[in-house]
Amino acid sequence: MMAGAMLRFLDRFDRRTSGMGLVIGALFVAGSLTPSLIPRSPQIQGILAGFCFAAGYGVVVLAEALWRYLHLPRLTTRQARVVVPALGAVALGVVTVFLVRSAEWQNDIRAVMTMPPAEGVAPLVVAAWGTGVAAVLLVTFKLLAALGRYASRRISQVLPPRQARVLAIVLTALLAYQVASGVLVRGVVRSIDRSAQALDDLVPADQVPPRQSWQTGSSASYVAWQDLGREGRIFVSQTPSPEAIADVTGQPARQPLRVYVGLNAAETLAARADLAVRELERAGGFDRATLVVAMPTGTGWMDPAAMEPLEHLHHGDVATVALQYSYLQSWISLLVQPEHAAEAGRALFQAVHRRWQQLPEATRPRLYLYGLSLGAHSSQQSLRLHEMLDQPIDGALWVGSPFVSPLWQTLTAERDPGAPAWLPRLTTGEVVRFTDGHQGLQEGAPWGDVRIVFLQYGSDPIVFFRPDIAIRQPDWMTPPRAPGVSDDLRWYPIITQLQLAFDMAIALEVPMGHGHRYAYVDHVGPWLAVTDPPGWSPQRLDALRAHFRQKQAALGDREDR
Repeated sequence: MMAGAMLRFLDRFDRRTSGMGLVIGALFVAGSLTPSLIPRSPQIQGILAGFCFAAGYGVVVLAEALWRYLHLPRLTTRQARVVVPALGAVALGVVTVFLVRSAEWQNDIRAVMTMPPAEGVAPLVVAAWGTGVAAVLLVTFKLLAALGRYASRRISQVLPPRQARVLAIVLTALLAYQVASGVLVRGVVRSIDRSAQALDDLVPADQVPPRQSWQTGSSASYVAWQDLGREGRIFVSQTPSPEAIADVTGQPARQPLRVYVGLNAAETLAARADLAVRELERAGGFDRATLVVAMPTGTGWMDPAAMEPLEHLHHGDVATVALQYSYLQSWISLLVQPEHAAEAGRALFQAVHRRWQQLPEATRPRLYLYGLSLGAHSSQQSLRLHEMLDQPIDGALWVGSPFVSPLWQTLTAERDPGAPAWLPRLTTGEVVRFTDGHQGLQEGAPWGDVRIVFLQYGSDPIVFFRPDIAIRQPDWMTPPRAPGVSDDLRWYPIITQLQLAFDMAIALEVPMGHGHRYAYVDHVGPWLAVTDPPGWSPQRLDALRAHFRQKQAALGDREDR
């Protein structure tokens, strides 16, 4: 009996093709081939095109379902046999024309980012991947539609047809959501999390515990070497020496301190935050002139491009404390566990701030916040108004703040009239300023007691994605556009949202200085504005920037090889 029902279910599988769906789907594909913020490989472009075709086709199918529901005139079977192939030919022509131009559009962005041009076979690769992805998605949706019709017929045995149809749609949608979120998303994320945790726990043979007692992970440390995690061990072991800093600055330097606590260092978040404070105090971090409470990215990575310029500007008289809160990449962690980052940022800041308040005000270090990507979001979430009114921090540098950050959203929305969304300006800029590393810091303008700088590139999709971009054009697309953003970038409903969603996933697949990869040299100005280190003449700053440009170039050469 069950087998017979399944056969009837498959017999009723809807094989009719929507001609208008093919055309709109093709137009969606054409839109997906136009530039966005990040250049895409042919494979990624093909996957995106497949999703866009399915989205466009699906919109038409829903519209046609509503049309039928209203009993409006429809094509006859004979008319459909003529019209559908003709519309299919139109769709094929549209896709072909735009495929030919797609490599040119992608190469325009690649040229701005000093990336090699796309291969000559790119359109064929895009077409192959797009066709495969679109086919899988359309078959899946057709199976769901057939399941809905089957459920409607069974339910109509006990309920009126209209009620049965509505209930069947709801049940099918709930089932699809549960499978997608529970089985696919959670299963995939759980698998990625386990793999990332295994990689985080792995200690390579060439990674030996530090010998200096001041270093986190040494025999004198409260945090075991293996409990730092992969990124924590890298962060601690790559601390520059006073000699290395002095060679660059030409001035005597102290030993910078880097304190890091991994996820395995203690059972609870509160215990890890308290451990970070005890380790910071043991290493002498509260005796430094500058203290930074830093939040890493989702994987626990601390960006050396941010830390090293700060340590050089202050001649090593800096202590940095950081706390790991996830194993996942920031964009994945942002989607599945955004509260973890905010809770960790609050716990670390509260613990450090409490101890900092107990120190004599005349001798305690200047206190700053720092965060990159999801770390910037969690760092912003760590502040409370009463703390800023009572014992305020001295400033903050937040880099690549994700679009979900409430403080960033508010400040961007309240920018001065005429200021672009990608580089907001707030009246005199005495407290908050935005920069892309080259402009916006208003050098020479007076600062207040607290200095906050947002560093963001106009080509960073993690900053400029918006949940409502499917239905309205974002302000950052209004001219004048940010440097590095293509003039050919256009807003298309639904399509642009899919483009930027894919851009977020590949935002690190670009050279340093673009997308979500923030360059060493672009941190110099922001740190200079926030922390105001003395004694830096324009000539010495030029020499410091030249040093970091050389370092960036060397890193780029190694990546190319």
